[in-house]
Amino acid sequence: MKELKKMDERVQLYFEEYGKGTPVVFIHGFPLDHTIWYPLLPFLQGKARLILPDLRGHGKSPATKGGYDMGALADDIKDMLDGLNIRQTVLVGHSMGGYVSLAFARCYPERLLGLALVASHAAADTPERRQGRLQTAGEVERRGVKSLARTMPEKLTAHPELIEPLRRLILQANPAGVAGALRGMADREDMTRRLSEINVPAVIIAGAQDSLIPLEKSKEMERLLPRGWLVEVPGAGHLPMMEAPEMVAEALQRLFEKI
Repeated sequence: MKELKKMDERVQLYFEEYGKGTPVVFIHGFPLDHTIWYPLLPFLQGKARLILPDLRGHGKSPATKGGYDMGALADDIKDMLDGLNIRQTVLVGHSMGGYVSLAFARCYPERLLGLALVASHAAADTPERRQGRLQTAGEVERRGVKSLARTMPEKLTAHPELIEPLRRLILQANPAGVAGALRGMADREDMTRRLSEINVPAVIIAGAQDSLIPLEKSKEMERLLPRGWLVEVPGAGHLPMMEAPEMVAEALQRLFEKI
């Protein structure tokens, strides 16, 4: 199995903090930012220390050139934790943020207290999916993010009230960051066989109507994670934290209680 790559150029991530207690880092998906977690704050900020970063090249964090390997993005999270003098943390990763969380679990297992994978999975891209990401990366570099903003929101959710806010959020994305993330996801390794090594409480939160992540992939992760369990969110697509925040918060509170 190949080694996770590292990027020489380190960045200082933008992040926000809310509440006190056990540190919990919320890692957003592609091509979004930390604000997707805001709907959870009323339910959770009295339960733990919530840390909401923007990944490299996303939101208010600086972009670098080249592909963003998931292991390197995990290094960015580790550096942020070091700067905060946090030794161990819970990770909550959405979609691409789940890939980063799994890379962190592999590289820094001693620093992981618990794990939540939200609308995410452990498998690598199929050859067709990989090629599609690389083509999209090239298009974004040539033409910007308008095409992505036009087509992607409807893939993320069927909730009409979320479509335009998502479109505006994607339009703000840095093209270099979008392309870097696409290339990093295209080249990520299959982490399925690594799930059995993650011996911390782990919840998989899956939208019942998620068109991007088949429910069977979530059930497979539940079977493979030694201390994992699945929460299926009715009526939610690929953004359950925005579509059903109270139910997602309840699932996360159960995770916190098991730490």
